[in-house]
Amino acid sequence: MTERRYNEVVDQYADALFRFIVKNLRHEEDARDIVQSAFEKLWVNREKVNEETVKSYLFTIGYNLMIDHIRKMKRVSYREDFGEHEKGVVHQTGKTNRILDEAFNRLNEMQRSLVMLKDYEGYNYEEIGKITGLNESQVKVYLHRARLQLRAYIVDPQNVL
Repeated sequence: MTERRYNEVVDQYADALFRFIVKNLRHEEDARDIVQSAFEKLWVNREKVNEETVKSYLFTIGYNLMIDHIRKMKRVSYREDFGEHEKGVVHQTGKTNRILDEAFNRLNEMQRSLVMLKDYEGYNYEEIGKITGLNESQVKVYLHRARLQLRAYIVDPQNVL
């Protein structure tokens, strides 16, 4: 991979990778660090990466870095984020967005990642399998279960608009 092609890849995929990571982590600074590390690893391994699979390679690296970060953060617990109410600022969001966010947050790490990769980023099952290390059948089953869980929460009578 040439320097020019690397820069094109950065321009083409940086935003998508950031969206994927930040949606899972819900912390922008950590997501930026992970995206930067993913591109650093891409640069280091640029000679070994196939041009046709660079997006999949990049998302695989980003996904693995994100999982490592989540595991690390589970061992270290400190509170850097404060809720909007604690800052003295109250933002009104629609009930729909709140319900969707709550439903999404109830999913485990793997389910959130699968939903993000399939429904937000548009990967097919095979690509998702390569990124997550699952086989295609597992991806389908886990994604189906995640969607069932989302639907069950959203259509709960308490949450119906």
